Amino acid sequence: MKEPYQSFITYIRCELALSAHTVLSYTYDLRQWDAFACATLGDDYDVTTIISNDLRLWIAHLAASGVSQRSIRRKIQTLRALFTFMMKRRGVAVNPAAELTPARLPKPLPRVVAPADTERALSVHVDPSNFVEVRDHLIVDMLYSTGMRASELVGLRDVDVNNSAMELKVLGKRNKQRVIPYGSNIANQVALYRRLRPVPCDDSFFVREDSKPIKYQHVNAIVKQAFAELPSHPTPHCLRHSCATDMLNDGAGLTAVKELLGHSSLATTQIYTHLSYSELKHNYELAHPRAKMKG
Repeated sequence: MKEPYQSFITYIRCELALSAHTVLSYTYDLRQWDAFACATLGDDYDVTTIISNDLRLWIAHLAASGVSQRSIRRKIQTLRALFTFMMKRRGVAVNPAAELTPARLPKPLPRVVAPADTERALSVHVDPSNFVEVRDHLIVDMLYSTGMRASELVGLRDVDVNNSAMELKVLGKRNKQRVIPYGSNIANQVALYRRLRPVPCDDSFFVREDSKPIKYQHVNAIVKQAFAELPSHPTPHCLRHSCATDMLNDGAGLTAVKELLGHSSLATTQIYTHLSYSELKHNYELAHPRAKMKG
């Protein structure tokens, strides 16, 4: 892969602090583009002389090869980010990817867990002397009650959980820190968990029985087990969606939910209002006599 691409990858990883998953995706896209450019333009092509038509040929090639519109859209975003970097750091005058128009994709509504199912999962009896049961229940309850991401939960340090103030600090996307409040129910569980917890091998808040930090796959398995009776097993991220949706349905303001979830834009949070409206429409069609008559 050519040097400008390698510099761009270093830039998004070190300076922009994008997630490892995003960096890996960008790297994969650029390797694909570089291979195509070498085959069509020659191995010695100059990245600074790339024009829109060169990029369009690649997009057409991807589409003809059966690559999904979602993947093509991501690759266009990768190219735009690359040439924005080239304009800032390498003196490229225009962004040749700016003229590429990705196909519009339907936005699926987030998957959520029905409040009754969440309540059922969190109402199970927990043996107060069993460390694993106490920990697993706290993990599920904390994900749903705070709306934090699974990665944020896994990254919690012991000093981040202030049980006296009933608040915790999480490190979100792009290393943005935010404070999340929680209620007395979580506070009681945290106090019990800390009494039962083995001495951590580092500063991690959630640990396994062997004192080592818990990993994402463990959290995913814990959530799956908590909702084992449901036909479609929810993920930890479903609980984040459920937290936001249930709060909005119960009257919380959009801005408050945005701050709780750590969204950078209110537009990201607004998808939950669509979900709430979808549920309202469904209930209307089930319950309203005039809606029933149509059936």
